[in-house]
Amino acid sequence: MNLFVRSAFLLLTAFCLSLMPAAAQSFDTQAKQAVVMDYDTASVLYQKNADQLMPPASMAKLMTMEVVFDALKSGQLTLDSTFTISEDAWRRGGSGSGGSAMFAKLNSDVRLEDLIRGVIVQSGNDASIAIAEGMAGSEVAFAGLMNQRARRIGLKASQFRNSTGLPDPDQNVTARELALLGRHIIRTYPDMYKIYSEESFTWNNITQRNRNPVLGRVEGADGLKTGFTSASGYGLVASAVQDGRRVIIVLNGMESARQRQAEAVKMLRWSFRAFRSIDLFDTGEVVGEATMYGGERSGVPLRAEGPLRIFVPVGFRDLLRAEIVFDGPIPAPVQEGTRLATLEVSVDGKVTQQTPLYAAQDVGVGSVFQRSIDAVQELLVGAVTLD
Repeated sequence: MNLFVRSAFLLLTAFCLSLMPAAAQSFDTQAKQAVVMDYDTASVLYQKNADQLMPPASMAKLMTMEVVFDALKSGQLTLDSTFTISEDAWRRGGSGSGGSAMFAKLNSDVRLEDLIRGVIVQSGNDASIAIAEGMAGSEVAFAGLMNQRARRIGLKASQFRNSTGLPDPDQNVTARELALLGRHIIRTYPDMYKIYSEESFTWNNITQRNRNPVLGRVEGADGLKTGFTSASGYGLVASAVQDGRRVIIVLNGMESARQRQAEAVKMLRWSFRAFRSIDLFDTGEVVGEATMYGGERSGVPLRAEGPLRIFVPVGFRDLLRAEIVFDGPIPAPVQEGTRLATLEVSVDGKVTQQTPLYAAQDVGVGSVFQRSIDAVQELLVGAVTLD
């Protein structure tokens, strides 16, 4: 029987902090879906409908660029590779389409480096379609590449159907996975990520400013991508760095571009001011253990991806509580690096942080005798639970 297990994290449950004697801080946003993620630890510090499927609009172009960046990194493409602006790209994604466009000329050959800027800075649908057709032969085939890469980098719920983010009933993402996608791009392609902070780009004698509403308005803001359709509302994935700390935010469902900007600025500023961090474990250190079923040992040690850090909401003097949460016992075998659990930190019973935890080592299948004992224990636990 699969049980929902909560393992007490004793080092933290006994860890009492006397903090500033101020009123408890709270935060809310008018966004329908939202996430605040710490970049270094992937800890979620705020969430609202974070796992609710939603149309991505042009935020889907983050996945388009991930496919391109991966191809550049592997040597499949170079920045000097050229792509043709087909009639479909020109009609459906160009100036006459009514959507965002790079204004590339019909049948022109454009260097990939320019198309990338057309997508990132100008949100050009024509540039996105040209890349998709040039890499995969069609947008449908390119969407298959997007989904393959999405699964490979750990996005399990998001589904992509085109390179632009134009409306499709089967194209949906979650705010949490958009934050993870943004984090992946920043970590994996730092040189290409710099383009997201460029203020403007000129093509075909037309200069367009970067659509990101927090660039120049929030200290350290340097990316990523806006989106809008009537179905999705106004959305944004954004990142900023202050005092060596980076955060990523996702907002969606805003009613106007002005509301999106105001909410994004508010959320970014709050995310830097509302927490102070405490380092607990260095990179690679074991932070706890999850119970196992049928393994060569009774448990699998857990670690964070990097250093384990908790973020304490400023203004609380209460006892912090932290728990390692996982669905278990976990069946063997387990490979090192597999995500198995989450560290949840709460104040006054409200979860303020969720940090993913991973297997710190491989654990193989146990002997027949050990598996038999685990099976009996599982049956006994199930019998007690059912009573």
